[in-house]
Amino acid sequence: MDIPDLVRKELGDEEIQAGVTLGDEDAVCFTPTRTLVYRGEGLLSDEKVDAYPYDFERLTISEGRRKTKFTLVYTDGKRDFGVPGSRTDAVLERLIEGALRVSNAIGAEERVTGVFRFSELTLVITEKRLLKHLGSVSWDSDFEAYPFDAVTGLEFEKGSVATAIVFSVNDRPERIKAPSDQAPAVRKTLQEALFAFHEVSSLADLNAKVAGDPEEEPEESGGLGLESGIDPLVSSEDDGNEATETSTAADAATSATAARPVAEQPSDTDGDIAALEQQVAELTAAIERQNERIEAQDETIQALIEELRQGR
Repeated sequence: MDIPDLVRKELGDEEIQAGVTLGDEDAVCFTPTRTLVYRGEGLLSDEKVDAYPYDFERLTISEGRRKTKFTLVYTDGKRDFGVPGSRTDAVLERLIEGALRVSNAIGAEERVTGVFRFSELTLVITEKRLLKHLGSVSWDSDFEAYPFDAVTGLEFEKGSVATAIVFSVNDRPERIKAPSDQAPAVRKTLQEALFAFHEVSSLADLNAKVAGDPEEEPEESGGLGLESGIDPLVSSEDDGNEATETSTAADAATSATAARPVAEQPSDTDGDIAALEQQVAELTAAIERQNERIEAQDETIQALIEELRQGR
């Protein structure tokens, strides 16, 4: 892209890091600190350049049939500019990247690889993290960031109207719903960024790598560990003969315990564990049932929204 003389004068000591052509001579140029919108000379207007610093407090987007308007709100007021609808995503990515960089939310060389908007949710994927913004505006300082080096799992659950992205960070799952028509692009962009960051080539390899090391096996010792050599408890159906005395009190106690039926065993190494396992199983089942209900409700709501949009 040729840089107009008027843009060169406006640049000063800065350099253009990226540019998006808008048709004819118009273009949007991105520097480390601001966006420059160049308008070529026309029948009704003179050649000009408008600058939009990245230190805006809020960004909103209004999309029409052919044109998209970006409105940037600053402490001293708001400013806006328009671009053709086909250039919306490219301009939005660079705008948000600049805002994140000047606020030190991402690294100086860290690039945004994708921006996705679903109703009141905006997802930003960079080379090192996933960022999520909720609200009616497209972007402001109220966002959450999930660094890739803290990721412990990634799954995709496909539904009829949406795909759930289960993005686990430090073993805490974050569920994000992406509409079915945009889900493949989100999945591709997110996987590519994570695969490159963790140096893997598949989802299975990623999950295997970030899941962490399995629990270490207990070391063998003379103590009463899981691998101490004590025989497992079994049910007894013998005639109740008493255990033969052994040379030490410890051996006698062990033999007597092993001879009892399971129902009579002490509830200290085994009864408590069984109770806990039962509680965990019941809680897990309840959570799964609740998740299924939430999933069904969400799909119903999404279907209703789609029908309303279609004027039904």
